[in-house]
Amino acid sequence: MEALLILGGLLLILAGAVWLISLAFSTSLLWGLGSLLPPLTLAFVFSHWRVARKALILSCLGFIPLIVGLSLLASRDAERLEAIFSLRWLPTQVEPDLAMGVRGELNGRRFAPQQGELINGVLNLREGKGFFARQEVTIRLREPIGGALRIDVLPDDIGALPEVEIAWLNPDQELPETRRLDRGYTLHLDLQPVAPNKLRGDFHLVLPPQFDTSITGVIELYTDRLRYLDGQVDRRHDSRDTLAFVIEDYLQRRHASRDVALQSTPVVTFPAEELEVEVQAQVKGEMQAFTLPLAKNEQGWHVRGDDYPPLTEPAVETPVTTIKAAEPVAATVPQSSLDRRLRFSMEQVLRTPDRYQHLLMRAHTERGGVAEGRFAGLDSEGNLIIRRVISGPGEATYNLAPGEIVLLELVDP
Repeated sequence: MEALLILGGLLLILAGAVWLISLAFSTSLLWGLGSLLPPLTLAFVFSHWRVARKALILSCLGFIPLIVGLSLLASRDAERLEAIFSLRWLPTQVEPDLAMGVRGELNGRRFAPQQGELINGVLNLREGKGFFARQEVTIRLREPIGGALRIDVLPDDIGALPEVEIAWLNPDQELPETRRLDRGYTLHLDLQPVAPNKLRGDFHLVLPPQFDTSITGVIELYTDRLRYLDGQVDRRHDSRDTLAFVIEDYLQRRHASRDVALQSTPVVTFPAEELEVEVQAQVKGEMQAFTLPLAKNEQGWHVRGDDYPPLTEPAVETPVTTIKAAEPVAATVPQSSLDRRLRFSMEQVLRTPDRYQHLLMRAHTERGGVAEGRFAGLDSEGNLIIRRVISGPGEATYNLAPGEIVLLELVDP
C-alpha cells in the first residue's frame, strides 16, 4: 500500500510537470525552452497563472499520496525509509565478504538476510542492522561443530533435534515476536569450511503451515567474530573476538612466549574509541591479572604503549582459547554455598555467564522498567539476554546492556 501511494504521488507530480511544460511551449517557444529550468518555470506560472494553474494543481495533488505513503512507511519500517533517502536499496545490501543467495519468506514476509554466523553451535541468519533484527532465524544445534556440517531433519523425526526459532519486529512493537519449535519441521544443511573462518553451502528450512515460513538457497556464515583483510586479522572490526586477539597477541610478545591463554574475553560496549579492560590470562602456566588501556586508530585496535617486537619463532594463528575455572566438587562444598543467590552480582554474571544459564532473573533498568525471565547468556556485544514466555506460543527477548541495569536479582537458587 505504501509503495502504491508513493508511486501514485510521484506519477501525479510528474504528469503535472509535463503538462506545465507543454502549456509553456503552447504559449511560445521561448517560454517552453525557459520552463525547462526551474526558476523560469516559476516565472511562467506567475506570469500566466490562468493557463498554468490546472497543471500546477495536478502536481500539488500528487504530494498528498506521496506524503501519506512516506508517513506509513516511516511508521512501519523506518530503516527502509532511511535507506531510500540515502540512495541505498536495503534488501540487497549484504556484508561485502558474505555471499548470501537465500530466498523465501519468514512469517509471510520476504526474508533477505545480510548477516550470518555459526558460533558455539548456534546458527543465526539476520536481516536488518538495528539493535533488534527486523527478521531473524536462529537454529540451536545440540552439539558445537568443527569442520563440515550436514544435517537432515524431516517433520516425522523424533529424538534430540535442533531447536528452530524465528523472530520478527512489527512496526508498532518495541520488542520482537518470537516463535520456537523443536520438531515438525524440514531442515537441510550441507556446509563446507571456507578459509579462514567461514562455512558455505546449501540451506533449506520449511516450518509447519501456521508459521508461513519457507527459506532456501546458498548461505555463507562466519564461524567466529574475527574479520580478515588480505589474510590477516582486521583489527578495525569492533568485536570482543578482535579485542581478545589483540590482547593475546600483545601478551605473547610482552612475555616472549606463545604459552598465553585468556581466561575470558573482555566485556565491552561498542562503538568506542578507547577502552580500559581487566583480563585474566594464563601465562606460562601461571594465572595473572592485567589492566590494559586499548585504543583504536586507522590501523585498528591496539594496546597503548605497545612497543614489544614480534615473536621470532614461527607460529600458526589459532583462535583465542578460553579457559574456564574448574567447578568445585559438590562433596567438599558446604550446602549453603550451593545457593547461587549468595554473593550474586552483575560482575559474577559477566565473569561466568555459564553458571547462571536458564536461571530466573529480574533486571531493573535505569528507566524504571523491569525485565524478568530466564537468563540466556551474553550476546556478541556483552549484553545480557533474558527470555520471558508471553501469552500464546511466543516469547519476549530482552537484550540489556550492563550499564543500563541498576539492580539485577537472581530469583532461582
